[in-house]
Formats: sequence, C-alpha cells, structure tokens
Amino acid sequence: MKFDYDIIVIGAGHAGCEAASAAARLGSETLLITMDMNKIAQMSCNPAIGGIAKGQIVREIDAMGGQMGIVTDRSAIQFRMLNRSKGPAMWSPRAQSDRMKFSAAWREILENTPNLSMWQDSATRLVIENGEVRGVETQLGVTFTAKAVILTAGTFLNGLMHIGRTQIKGGRISEPASHGITEQLRELGFSTDRMKTGTPVRIDGRSVNFDLTTIQHGDNDYHKFSYLPEVSRELKQRPCFTVYTNPTTHDILRRGLPDSPLYNGQIKSIGPRYCPSIETKIVTFSDKNEHQLFLEPEGETTQEYYLNGFSSSLPLDIQIEALQSIEAFKDVQIYRPGYAIEYDFVDPTQLRHTLETKLVKGLFFAGQVNGTTGYEEAAGQGLIAGMNAHASVTGKKPFTLARDEAYIGVLIDDLVTKGVDEPYRMFTSRAEYRILLRQDDADMRLTARSHDFGLADDRRYNLMIEKRRQRDKLIDFCREFSVKASIINPALEQRGIEPLTQGSKLINLVLRPQFTVMMLSEMIEPLRIQIEQLDTDRRDEIVEAAEILMKYEGYIEREKMTAEKLHRLENIRIADKFDYSSIKALSTEARQKLERLKPETIAQASRIPGISPSDINILLLLMGR
Repeated sequence: MKFDYDIIVIGAGHAGCEAASAAARLGSETLLITMDMNKIAQMSCNPAIGGIAKGQIVREIDAMGGQMGIVTDRSAIQFRMLNRSKGPAMWSPRAQSDRMKFSAAWREILENTPNLSMWQDSATRLVIENGEVRGVETQLGVTFTAKAVILTAGTFLNGLMHIGRTQIKGGRISEPASHGITEQLRELGFSTDRMKTGTPVRIDGRSVNFDLTTIQHGDNDYHKFSYLPEVSRELKQRPCFTVYTNPTTHDILRRGLPDSPLYNGQIKSIGPRYCPSIETKIVTFSDKNEHQLFLEPEGETTQEYYLNGFSSSLPLDIQIEALQSIEAFKDVQIYRPGYAIEYDFVDPTQLRHTLETKLVKGLFFAGQVNGTTGYEEAAGQGLIAGMNAHASVTGKKPFTLARDEAYIGVLIDDLVTKGVDEPYRMFTSRAEYRILLRQDDADMRLTARSHDFGLADDRRYNLMIEKRRQRDKLIDFCREFSVKASIINPALEQRGIEPLTQGSKLINLVLRPQFTVMMLSEMIEPLRIQIEQLDTDRRDEIVEAAEILMKYEGYIEREKMTAEKLHRLENIRIADKFDYSSIKALSTEARQKLERLKPETIAQASRIPGISPSDINILLLLMGR
C-alpha cells in the first residue's frame, strides 16, 4: 500500500476527475480520494453536458486532451447544436447523457490511467507545514502525504439539503456531507461563505401522458464534442419533451411559499440567478401565466426523467400537487422530490490564475468550491488545476489561459479578479472575444499549447495539424478558383437565385449568405472533387471550419486586433511593485481592492470591479507609461 504521492485530489466530481486524470497522464503519481467509488463524476443535477458557452468549454477541454468530451459522446442519448440560427460565435453543443453510463465511462478511464490510484474515504484535514501543503488526513485515520493537493469538494463542504422545513445533512441526496476542511481553511485565514443550489423532481416516465407533451428530437448530423475521429455517439438516441405550467400550478406553488426554505428565512445563502427555482420564477415573474418545462430522459433505457425548469425546495405535497395540475402529469409518480442544498465555498479572489491558493503553497481549488455552478465550469477548472499542480511539483512553467484564448481563460480570470456574489455560470456574453472562442476551432486555439505542455498527445496534435492543412487548402482553392457565369447560372436559376452577370472567384459566392460550401459543391464539380479528397471521418467538420473562416474573416481579424491591443496591458506586470495603500492619488476603493487582490498585470487590475480608468492611468504613469 502506497501512502506518499506527488498530488492528491480530494473529490471525484467533474473537477476532480479531470484534475486527477490530467496530473497522472502528465507523469505525477496521483491519488484521487472519493467518498463513494460508485458515484464518480456523478451527474447530480441535470443529465446533460454543454449548452450556451458551456459547450464551448467542453470542446476546449477535449482540445487540450481532457476527457469530458469523450465521455459525453460515448454516453450521449441526444445531441443538439444550440443557436444555429445565430452566428457561429453563438453555436453551442449540448448533449443529454445516460447518467449511469457517463459515470461508468469515467470510472473505466480513471482505473486504467497510469500513475493514478483511488481511495474511498472522506478527507477531514489538510496537512500543512510552514505555509505549504504536505498531505491529507482522512476519516479512516489514514494520512497520505503529497507535494500538492487539489480540493474539489463540490457541494459536500458542510452540505445541508432542504425539502420544505425538512433539513438533511449531506452533499447529495443519500450521501453524507464533508466536515472539517472549511473550519481549517478559516483558521488559515481563508474567507469562506455559503451558496445555495437546487435540483428538480425525478419523474417515473410510465406515469406521464406523453400525448399531451411536445416532442423535441435531437440533431442527427456529424457534430459532437470530441475532435478525435474515432469517438462517436454509440447509444440509442432518445427525444426530450416540453410541457407548460399554468395559473393553477402557480396558485398551488404560491400556497407553499410560507414553507419554502427560500422565503421563510431557513436558507440564507446565495442562490443562482440564472437557474432559479420554480418558486422564485412565480414570484419574480408574477405576471406570467406559464413557464416552459423540459422532460429529459436520464438514460438510454431508464424510465427516470429529469424535469428541467422545476427546481424546488418546496414541501413534498406541494411539489406533487403542483405537478398534478399539469395535464401530462395528472397521474404522476415520482422517484424523489426536488430539493435545495446549501454548501461552503471559498472566495476565489484568494487564488492565482493557476488556481493555486495565495495563502498556502501547493494547495489548489477547483469547481464549486470556487463559487461556480455547472459540470463544465468545474471540469475546466479541474483540468487547469491538475496541469498546474503537476507544474508545481516538477518545476515546470505554469499553464494559464488568456481571455482571448479560451472560455476557460475567461472563467478563471473572472473568478480570481472579480470574485463571485452568486453561483458563477458561464455565458457567451461574459467573453469579449466570442468570435475568437468558437466551438469549431478550440483545437486550433489550444491543442498545440497543451501539446507543448505535455498533456495533449502526439496523435491529437498531428490530427489537428492535418485538419488545419486540409482546411487551409480548401480555403486557398476557393480564393483562387474562378467560376464562369455560363457554367453556374443554370444551377442558380434552377434554385431561384439571381444569375451572375460575369465570372467570379469562388470565394465571392461563398461569402453570399444564401450559399454554403456544400451547396456550391453540388453546382461546381471541381469544388466537389476538392471536398471528396478531405479525410472521410472529418470532412464535414473541415468544411464547416473553412466556411466560417471565409464568411467571418473581417470580424475575426478585427477581434484579433482588439485582443492584441489588450495584450500590451497584459504584458505590463505590476505584481509586488506597489504599496497601494501609500498611493494617495488612487481612490480609496482602488487602494483597498488592489491591496487585497494584488493583480499581476495592468490588464487584470483594469478588470477588478471598482477600479476606474483614472486609477489605471495613475498606475501606468507610475510605471513610466
């Protein structure tokens, strides 16, 4: 039995799995501690991965050699590309997963990863000496030593669940909470607080009248999460269904408000604004007569359904009565009610961009412990924490991502420079450079960087290089090939499109909104031949990537120029150069926040809420700029 490791990861949720997998594959002897080895990468809430901006994060994880995209594709029972009616910066992949098979796939990966061991137990205390982490003590009385520890405890730190006035200690339903770590962190000087999240009722599909629902099928095309060509959707695809609440539903829910932990003072912590409970919806949007709900299958064969949009901590009888007021659920049977959960989190402004804590060397935080919500946000943090924990114990240069490189870079920068006043959820609107952070090109942005660090393997890197070569060859062909009006006009007229008056370069047709490259390939034989020469397994993906670059070239170049200007501020380092409290020209708020957060660059300082442009100009002046 081994008790000494390079890195210990506490918690096997989405952050912990990515952290442990990355650290071990990089070569660090890694131990993953989890309370229950049958709940690895548990989908505690929604059985889905991706969505608006979240899908981009998953593609970034995959591009860097993480596992979430692979696991999602292999366990997917429905896939959809959201926002296809908008520009490509907004396209966001999302998949329903078989919850049990998602977890099983992750466990199989972890159990067969070299350098990775697992231990079923609860961590109760960090071993810290002289401001450096040295290991972990567990509930079973075992002490494991390590040079770095990654805390990914999710909702388990002093977790407390609420169903009406009933309170149950735990991190998930039927799972115990974790005690001791938060108290120790406070003793070390960390600032902690409480957050609240919730989950909906789980419904027995046999009790639903599906004839009274609206069916919602998934996409059946080439899109997926992983860039690896051999990874695909293997399971039977299942539809989702939509229903609506009604005024009677709302009346029943209002009747339960006096017993709602959210409204009777029982819950005092911060809840998610962007994923509100059904009781919050009827209070906040009191003028609305209905709210849309999504009935989503939890697996390939199960009858268990997740009712998206109906998160609640109301008493059990109110939840059931409200559901029965919806025609499709008149005879509803449930597996368990919805509930709210309160848990501890740590102020993320106490972290560096590597996710290492400023107070304790070698201690990293990732996931909901940093005040975020969502599997994808957690997994992205876990990957970066695992890479940097490995860098910490091996003396490698840290790995960080800028805001114009990745949504993960935006996420971490927001956390460490701005902090959180509610559970943080990623949106495309949070990223200044959305057109540069598209879901289609995460591999072009990040695979080479991860390969240089040592995580993305040679095969993944070579696949990216070959894809880029084929993409650019197709773009060059479109720029150079001339289309004669007499050749293409009959096809245009047949489709009701205005004919050309003279010949044109092919790219000028690609730039027209009514054309796609695939549509033009049906009219132009040489283009069809060019496309047929692309890798069969990745043909559609390569064509889409080329088409986006051609159609949106102007927007992309303009955003690159803006990002390059920002990099000038990112390169002006101010860490440890000022005693902010002595700079009287700065506003009082600026002095206090700069002294507390200690930004590393002028750009980071400029993103801190409360730091004005005049404060930044004073710092630049003092830097001789």
